[in-house]
Amino acid sequence: MNPVVLIAEELAPAAIEVLAHDFDVRHVDGTDRPALLSALPEADAVIVRSATQIDAEAIAAAPRLKVVARAGVGLDNVEVPAATARGVMVVNAPTSNIVSAAEQAVALLLAVARNTASASAALKAGEWKRSKYTGVEIQGKTVGVVGLGRIGVLFAQRIAAFGTRLIAYDPYIQPARAAQLGVRLVGLEELLRESDFISIHLPKTPETVGLIGEKELAIVKPGVRIVNAARGGLVDEQALANAIAEGRVAGAGVDVYAKEPCTSSPLFAFDNVVATPHLGASTHEAQDKAGLAVARSVKLALQGEFVPDAVNVQAGGVVAEDVRPLLPLAEKLGRAFTAVAGGVAASVTVEVRGEIVAHDVSVLKLAATKGLFSSVVEEQVTYVNAPHLAAERGVEVTLATHTDTTDHANLVTVRGALPDGRTVSVSGTATQAGARDVLKLTEVDGFDVEIGAEGILVFLRYVDRPGVVGTVGTLLGAAGVNIAAMQVARREAGGETLMTLTVDQALGADLLSSAADSIGAVSASAADLRDE
Repeated sequence: MNPVVLIAEELAPAAIEVLAHDFDVRHVDGTDRPALLSALPEADAVIVRSATQIDAEAIAAAPRLKVVARAGVGLDNVEVPAATARGVMVVNAPTSNIVSAAEQAVALLLAVARNTASASAALKAGEWKRSKYTGVEIQGKTVGVVGLGRIGVLFAQRIAAFGTRLIAYDPYIQPARAAQLGVRLVGLEELLRESDFISIHLPKTPETVGLIGEKELAIVKPGVRIVNAARGGLVDEQALANAIAEGRVAGAGVDVYAKEPCTSSPLFAFDNVVATPHLGASTHEAQDKAGLAVARSVKLALQGEFVPDAVNVQAGGVVAEDVRPLLPLAEKLGRAFTAVAGGVAASVTVEVRGEIVAHDVSVLKLAATKGLFSSVVEEQVTYVNAPHLAAERGVEVTLATHTDTTDHANLVTVRGALPDGRTVSVSGTATQAGARDVLKLTEVDGFDVEIGAEGILVFLRYVDRPGVVGTVGTLLGAAGVNIAAMQVARREAGGETLMTLTVDQALGADLLSSAADSIGAVSASAADLRDE
C-alpha cells in the first residue's frame, strides 16, 4: 500500500502530479474540522495552505503522520512543538513567494505615492478630479527599508531602479553586505526621521510586534508614506490611523493586519490608504512555486531522505551535493554501530575526514543519530526527534572534522564509548559507480573490512581457526538463509577475528545464537541496513 498524502486545500496541478506516481493522493476540505479529523488517521503526510489548522488535536488523530507541509511561508496554522514532540517533520516553502511579496510592496508604494486606488475609485464613480489626486515622485527620495532579509533585499534592489536613496535598519546584517546592496545602515530612529517612504520587511516575533507604534510615529519625517506587506501587527494600526488623521503621515499601503481576515480597520476610513487583503503571495507563480516546493519536500520525507526546508530539524538548510551521498551512509553507520555495540553508548562522536569537510557536514551527525536509535526505540525515529531521543537517554553526540585523508577520499566514522568502558567504532565511505552511489563499510571495531553497507549484515567475533567459515555456511544453509557476501578479517593468524556476512533475510535471535555457539563466538550481532 502506497503512503497516503492528504491534501487539505487547493494545490497546483503540477504539485499534485509530483506526488501522484508514488503516493495515494487524497483530498479533504481542511476547514471542515470533523472531515479533516476523520481523514487524518490514514495520512502519512498532510499538505495545507493557511486555512487549515494542524494543531495538537489534529496531530494526535494521525498516528501514521510523518510530515506536515504548509504550501507557503508562514506556519501560524501549524502547531510545530506538538509535531516535533511526535517526531513529525514540518516543512514550508520559505522562498516561494519572496518575489511576489517584494513586488507587492513596490506596488503599494507606487499606489500610495500617486493616489492610484482612490483616483480610480473616484473616476469609476463619475468624478474627474485630477488636482485632488496629485501625487509625488519617488526619484530622489529617501526610502527606508526596515529589515534586509530576502524580501527586503529584493524590494531594495527594485526600488533602487527609481533613483532613490536607500537606508535600512537591520541589526542582524553586516555593514559590508549592506554596502554591496547600495544601502546605508542606520538605527531605527534615524530611519524614521530621514525617510520619505518606509517599507517594512520583518518576520513577526515577540521583539518585532508593535515595532512601529505611537512613539515611533511621533518622530517620523512629516509627509512620510509607510508600506507594510510583511506581517500584521508590526505597525500599530490605530497609531498609524491617528498619525494619518493628524497629517504627520501622508499615506500608507497595507496588505497585512493584526487579525485576519480583516474587514474593519481604522485605516479603511482614509482615501490616502491603499488596503489589500493580504495579497503578498497571491500570484499564480508564487502559488505554483509553493505547491511544487512542498510536494518535493513531502516526497523526500516519505522516502526517508533529508529535507532541507524542514523547519523543526536541527541541521536544516541546503545540503551540498557532495555531502548528500554521505547522509544514508551516516545513518547506516549509526545502525551498524548500535548492533556491534549491543546497546546504546554513553557518548558518540561522528568523525568526518577528507575534502568533504570543506562543506557544512553537521547534517551527518543528525543522520548518524537517527541511525543509532532506529532499532532500539518503539516510536518512529526521524530527523526531527532523533536529537530529543539522544538527550532523553543521556547520549551526547558530537561532530569532529579532519581535513587529513586516509585510503579513501572521504571517510565517516561513528565512534562511541559504552557504559562498561569499551570503545566501539564503525567506518564507511561512499563511491560512485556510474550514476549510482555505492556505500561501503571500511572498518568495524578496529577490523579492516570492505563490504557493502546494505541489506542485513551479521557480525561474528571469534578466535581464528580452520573450519569456521564452513560451519557457519552449513548452519545457515540448513536454515534456508542465503549468504550474499562474506568477509573475514583477523588481526593475526590464530588471533581475534571478525566475520561479516550479508544475508538475504533476517536471522531470528535463536538462529543467530546457534551460529555463535557453533563457532564459540565471543559476540554475535546483526544490523538491518536495508533502506526504509
